[in-house]
Amino acid sequence: MVGSTVGGTVAAGWEPVREAFEAFVAAEPHAPEAQLAVRHHGRTVVDLWGGEDTDGDTLSGVFSITKGAAHLVVALLVQDGVLDPERPVSSYWPEFTGDGKEGLTLRQLVAHGSGLIGVDGGFPYEEIADDAAVAARLVGQKPYWEPGTAYGYHAFVIGALTGEVVRRVTGRSLQEVYEERVRAPYGLDLYMGLPQESRGRWKPILEMLPTPAQAAVLAAGGPLPEPMRIAFNANGRTPMDPVTYANHPRVLTLGPASAGGVGTARGVAALYAAAISGTEDRPALLDPATAAEVARPHAPGVDRVTSEVDHFGFGFERQHAVGPEAFGHCGAAGGLGFADPVTGIAYGYTRRRYGFPGGMAPENGPLTAAVLKAARGA
Repeated sequence: MVGSTVGGTVAAGWEPVREAFEAFVAAEPHAPEAQLAVRHHGRTVVDLWGGEDTDGDTLSGVFSITKGAAHLVVALLVQDGVLDPERPVSSYWPEFTGDGKEGLTLRQLVAHGSGLIGVDGGFPYEEIADDAAVAARLVGQKPYWEPGTAYGYHAFVIGALTGEVVRRVTGRSLQEVYEERVRAPYGLDLYMGLPQESRGRWKPILEMLPTPAQAAVLAAGGPLPEPMRIAFNANGRTPMDPVTYANHPRVLTLGPASAGGVGTARGVAALYAAAISGTEDRPALLDPATAAEVARPHAPGVDRVTSEVDHFGFGFERQHAVGPEAFGHCGAAGGLGFADPVTGIAYGYTRRRYGFPGGMAPENGPLTAAVLKAARGA
């Protein structure tokens, strides 16, 4: 790979993480345009980047890593007593009725149990960028399974559904609550709605460039199963392209809470540090009981969309490779963010080059292993 470089720093004792990152970047056939940031008990110990046109300040779309920020807002409101996870969603959102929706609890909704994984005919880009518009469509949609009886990944709509509950109870959008309670006070480089003054640092998500072998795997995969087509908004006349979605001007402006966030790996790691450890002179956002609650399994069994097993805690994805107390969320281009209260790790990894095959990229395995080994030896 010509021209790709690794920059940044690591603290003493964390050199093996840099070695793992350098090995991955060197092995990639195309520049990944990736960032890796790690905080340990709130202190930055890893700050790296690799590629031809990316540094530590480069902002880009983080896809479903955004869900971690959104679910942190919901967890905070539950912790404050503003939201009750056992109450029906309809008690906050009276129009949320019909076809079994009225019995769905907030806990079941946040754990992807509503059955409202999309809408018949799909959403156009202009609409799916607007959480209020998405919620208005979904409330009239017949669920794709009986609400509360199963779960499946609500890839592009979960933030609109939970966001409407937040709006009904607080009078503020989820994005506004995130800005006021989390992003601004903790100085996070992770946005739901990219501010004008930060747009000079933004660079677009780049298309996947598969190797011939990878292209053959993609070609042999065939069409997506119907639940995935609906959940990933590929069921319209023109299937949605995720790269176009992430770079769409309306998505950048509105910051839809399911997958429309923009940030850096530093911002992702700082989000999770804020959740469990605090940052600088600010305390942790979540108390230990709440952190344990969001990590515990809320939806046992097989995900009807992705076929993953025991996929979700309280909205956050369970981190099986890290430990039962860890919680976080991956992003479609390959990124990942998570917190592990046991080791005190807050991990943020982003990449602008869409990785094969999509979803959490395989390099997160060795990178996470190197981070956890360093943390346990620190």
